[in-house]
Amino acid sequence: MGKKTLLSLTDLSKRFSEEIGQIHFSSPVRYVYNPLDYAWKPHAEYTGRFGSGKKKVLFVGMNPGPWGMVQNGIPFGDIYFVKEWFKIEESVTAPAVTHPDRPVLGFNSTRSEQSGQRLWGLMRTRFLHAETFFQDHFVTNYCPLAFFDIQGKNITPNTLNKKDRDCLHRVCDTFLLETIRLLMPRFVIGIGKFAEERIHKSLLRADSPEAMEYSTGSILHPSPANPAANTDWAGKATRQLIDLGVWEE
Repeated sequence: MGKKTLLSLTDLSKRFSEEIGQIHFSSPVRYVYNPLDYAWKPHAEYTGRFGSGKKKVLFVGMNPGPWGMVQNGIPFGDIYFVKEWFKIEESVTAPAVTHPDRPVLGFNSTRSEQSGQRLWGLMRTRFLHAETFFQDHFVTNYCPLAFFDIQGKNITPNTLNKKDRDCLHRVCDTFLLETIRLLMPRFVIGIGKFAEERIHKSLLRADSPEAMEYSTGSILHPSPANPAANTDWAGKATRQLIDLGVWEE
């Protein structure tokens, strides 16, 4: 029997997009955006340039923000940082059906993704160059889909009904586990408690003792909806990463 070929992260993302696109979600979800589909070009550029090789740290977010990954396919993808720091600007189409209050404008969007500004702002301050950061780190999202109700209100994965949530978890847990196996990080860090919980659940799905091979934890989610993040988020997140042993003083 021939040696099994290990898929690249870009290959995994393509398969992930196809599998998760087969899930049908019920009320209150009315709109589902899959940036791994309509924003595939910038996402593939991101994974191709920055997602190869072994990493020390894998950061895991929850799901796309409406003015970040929804627009450009890149986790926490504030337009400014994607264009100016990552040097990525590829063509983006749009979902087949969109809510009028949640348009997809791609790199023509003028809105800022505040979570992305905070996250990537910290990384730029500490590492200066994107290539330096991504040499040992990578950022992904647990779920690549964005959900909106009939009024265009954002629905987070943890608030889906149980049946939809279970279907989502089966696919997303598998992809996260495969990403971990591919990148072989020493640390797998949730950006927020939801992501940390799914990291643990994903590792426990593995029928092996490999869950013990990774150090896990979480940092404060940078969303402005999180009151604790609105005062010195960068300082708090840095201290958490130092305390976890991820970074040095």
